[in-house]
Amino acid sequence: MRYSTAFSGALCALLLLAAPALAQTLDQPDADPNAYPNPYTQVNGFLKLPAGRKMGSSSAVAVDHQGHIWVADRCGANSCKGSTLDPIMEFDAEGNFIKSFGAGKFLFPHGFFIDSNDHLWLTDGAIGDGIGNDVVEMDRDGKVLRTLGVPGVMGDGQKFVGGIYAFNEPNAVLVSPQGDIFVAESHTPNEGTHRIVHFDKNGKYVGWFGGLGIGLGRFNVPHALAIDSKGRIFIADRYNNRIQIFSQDGKLIDIWTQFGRPSGIYIDQNDILYSTDSESRTPVAYGFHPGWGRGIRLGSVKDGIVRAWIPDIDPEADRHITSGGEGIWVHDGVIYSAQVRQQTVVKYTLKK
Repeated sequence: MRYSTAFSGALCALLLLAAPALAQTLDQPDADPNAYPNPYTQVNGFLKLPAGRKMGSSSAVAVDHQGHIWVADRCGANSCKGSTLDPIMEFDAEGNFIKSFGAGKFLFPHGFFIDSNDHLWLTDGAIGDGIGNDVVEMDRDGKVLRTLGVPGVMGDGQKFVGGIYAFNEPNAVLVSPQGDIFVAESHTPNEGTHRIVHFDKNGKYVGWFGGLGIGLGRFNVPHALAIDSKGRIFIADRYNNRIQIFSQDGKLIDIWTQFGRPSGIYIDQNDILYSTDSESRTPVAYGFHPGWGRGIRLGSVKDGIVRAWIPDIDPEADRHITSGGEGIWVHDGVIYSAQVRQQTVVKYTLKK
């Protein structure tokens, strides 16, 4: 089946009162995409890793209902292949290490989501040795509750094994409040399926929407997913430099370009959208998006207006293919940014 195509009052006040001249909307395409105030300060190195352990590349960070921070790194490197390290780590709200698990079960941890039951969902975007290329649901102790996809099998959009849909490089997973599961797939630009795959709350395949392309409702590296209070799904269509908004039955609602080249997106309980751009660059090469600085842009999904921007922590970001956050989560007004190249998780808090 295929479809048709307790947030801080201070920041809320900033988003509501920022000068209209700084707001870039679809009818203001010439607004400076970097001319926004930055109300945050960064806190580096707040996660206290176990002795002898270093953080690897990560695009996966999430916070549970207790305020505990969960990170899935790539085993101290940019891949877990052959590693004996646990990629999934739990920290308390102060950044103190609690526990880890998952050694030998993942190759390339990529997308992370924590649902209303505090179950952990992780996408594995690589494949090899009979594992990977799947989506795994776990409890807080690492017990596997469910696996979507066929571990170790690469899909092409048509492949089903025993009635199970085989993914093509799953990037992100999202569970709606009603339990429906959405998976964004295809990480390689211009190759693969580039679609959003829908499963019901029992994990039964429902259908998909999207497909590779630049047209309306098409994707080129759908890299991240978020959902707002109306149940609309926001899709970080990274290689196309835009966010596309859909209903849950796959109908295209809107397309936004004002939030940059999105690698990660998150929508909080007040419908504030956080979009982290880790790839925009001026050179005519991968990430070409002249005039756009890397960093995190904030704005309300109610009007689509960007009113704040946290610049990339690397002043020479434009020299690199990726820099800054790819994974992003927000809890009680605190932003957590998982960085691939910097191999760290940065915490951002409101300036006092």
